Amino acid sequence: MAIATINPFTGKTEQEFEAHSEAEVEQRIAAAQAAFETLRDTTFAQRAEWMRAAAQLMEDDIETLARIITIEMGRPIVGARAEVLKSAKGLRYYADMAEEFLSAEHLTDPSVVGATQAGTRYAPIGIVLAVMPWNYPFWQVLRFAGPALMAGNTGLLKHASNVPQAAIYLDTLFERAGFPVGAFHSLLIPASRVEKVLRDSRVKAATLTGSEPAGRSLAAIAGSEVKHVVLELGGSDPFIVMPSADVERAATVAVTARNQNNGQSCIAAKRFIVHADVYDEFTRLFAEKVAALSVGDPLDESTDVGPIATESGRDELAEQVADAVSHGATVLAGGSAPDRDGWFYTPTVLAGITPAMRLHLEEAFGPVATVYRVDSREEAIRVANGTTFGLSSAVWSTDADEQDWFVRHLDAGAVFINGMTASYPELPFGGVKDSGVGRELAAVGIREFCNLQTVWKA
Repeated sequence: MAIATINPFTGKTEQEFEAHSEAEVEQRIAAAQAAFETLRDTTFAQRAEWMRAAAQLMEDDIETLARIITIEMGRPIVGARAEVLKSAKGLRYYADMAEEFLSAEHLTDPSVVGATQAGTRYAPIGIVLAVMPWNYPFWQVLRFAGPALMAGNTGLLKHASNVPQAAIYLDTLFERAGFPVGAFHSLLIPASRVEKVLRDSRVKAATLTGSEPAGRSLAAIAGSEVKHVVLELGGSDPFIVMPSADVERAATVAVTARNQNNGQSCIAAKRFIVHADVYDEFTRLFAEKVAALSVGDPLDESTDVGPIATESGRDELAEQVADAVSHGATVLAGGSAPDRDGWFYTPTVLAGITPAMRLHLEEAFGPVATVYRVDSREEAIRVANGTTFGLSSAVWSTDADEQDWFVRHLDAGAVFINGMTASYPELPFGGVKDSGVGRELAAVGIREFCNLQTVWKA
């Protein structure tokens, strides 16, 4: 894929960029290593000052950054502004919390190990390579970069090739805020050149958010080099609605849970598993609300759903829906790509999904929802857990015992009760099964790229 901004609303190439040469990549790795030697010896207070400055820079640049998001990947402008603000909030959170999260721990009675003092400390490990996707071009990166830099590490970013302007902004953000030169840089390189960077001995670990094949490839390389990875991969999250649920509220939230960011989110609810007692009511409300969404120019403040980020992504979605319909699925809303410029797909609701259909097991990365009818909570769990994914989940029920039962039985990295999945700096984020390994965010996220060092003193 060329490194270029291609506006998904028009399909036109806005700007192309030259890939960094091997010499430029080497310079950036060397700068990151030099910056690490400086940053590791700075105080948390100093790093926090710089991190808050980075957050302020983003807030000052909010209109420019929101427009970059919208032009490069098609997110409606209102949501794009929200992403910028969320990113700045995440940076401030780690500026406030890093020292507490990484504080040393000591044995109350060190004499049991023959010492006068013994315990553990969290030490930075060095350069971490981040391979990041286009769907949240700032938030995905900064929820890694904030904790990594606050821990004393440095970062190299290989961003998706269709969001180069976001990568270029992030390339200088932390230096502008006061961090040492080289503390965080972008590498404008194709995916084919990632392996060489990861195998460089100065790069100590990697994190990737993206597809399952990309995650497997990166993990295999890292494994052969004995390097730590955190992977946040695909998802096909279940959204379970039980008879005791507030059905009207569940249907309203379901629309946002599936269609925010044009449906292009790993943690979007994708499979709606509804008990027979409320199935008709829920599907009627859900389909009506989905059909009412405004589809159009993502720079228009009133647009709910913009274009799919890439032409290939739009075509893949259309093929998945066509396959489902050819095998008997019922279209309750949408179901086609509109005849217009840009890479649009009409928000869609499909019912009657069977294992014969691709959408039964594949992730739909766009505004397409599948609805399943079940007769019991046990059947709901079988459907919910019946994929290779296990990122997040949502359960709608007002029965406390039933809520606890679903929490115990769902194979997912998170369970949201009577709400939609979202990522928060305060809570760990990640999945199980083919949805990834490791966690981002909260205390556990900043510790992922630290050396838990045991210290023993006689």
